[in-house]
Amino acid sequence: MWQGVIPAVTTKFTPEDTLDFKEMQRCFQYLMDAGCDGLIACGSLGEGPFLSHAERIDVLKLSKEVCGSKPALLTVAEASSKEACALAEKGARAGADGLMVVPSTIYHTNHQETVANLRAIAAAADLPVMIYSNRIAYRVDVTTDMLEELADDARFVAVKESSDDIRRSTEIINRLGDRYDLFTGVDNLAFEALTAGAKGWVAGLVVAFPHETVAIYKLIQAGRYAEALTIYRWFRPLLDLDVSSYLVQNIKLVETMVIESNERVRLPRQPLQGEVRSRAEAVVRAALATRPVLPQLA
Repeated sequence: MWQGVIPAVTTKFTPEDTLDFKEMQRCFQYLMDAGCDGLIACGSLGEGPFLSHAERIDVLKLSKEVCGSKPALLTVAEASSKEACALAEKGARAGADGLMVVPSTIYHTNHQETVANLRAIAAAADLPVMIYSNRIAYRVDVTTDMLEELADDARFVAVKESSDDIRRSTEIINRLGDRYDLFTGVDNLAFEALTAGAKGWVAGLVVAFPHETVAIYKLIQAGRYAEALTIYRWFRPLLDLDVSSYLVQNIKLVETMVIESNERVRLPRQPLQGEVRSRAEAVVRAALATRPVLPQLA
């Protein structure tokens, strides 16, 4: 159902800390013009937990407008099932093409609770769902056993696999075949996951480097692994910026340096400062100085 490069977009703010729709429209359109296959609004990178439900719906609506016929997904990442179901219902009414659902972000659910929570959210929206499994950031592991248990509900169509264990991708495919559209959600494991059978990439650094991200994906799909690997090795220091507690600030800094956006974040986050900022800036400058010429793609 879903495949390709689907960016987890950043949310843009004005100096007054309101949503900057003009800048988001510009940035989102840049991604679609580069060949991305949809957008995911208000995830971790999009500062979703720092937005009101109304703000998240507004970002979703803009994403859907820019996506056209391609999927626009809303992230649901709430502490309680009640709040998650309420947001899922609002997303459905606003025209979301699907949801990316994170298990409870505060209380770390057990197997039974995780499955029940995911089922409740899917039922509330009655939309296609991408399950976001990230045991590192959210401390709830949506295991292969859970995916097998959830497979009887056709609304669960995809998995964003972010366990940080590349063996999990093969485990899911071996156990469940093509039951789920498998996406990688870890930027600096993307080549490994895509060559192991993942159908798509929920990407972060794509927001500043969409052409390179799309090129890696398309080259792998075409079996042109050596060419893809050359770009990926150049990209890797940048991709490492996505795997950090400062991923939002890191990636917004990259957007500022590469596509002339801004790095405004919502408090309590603040833009990078000091040595952390200097290191990130050095990574970006080095990448820009050695940016590869991309091969021809169909």
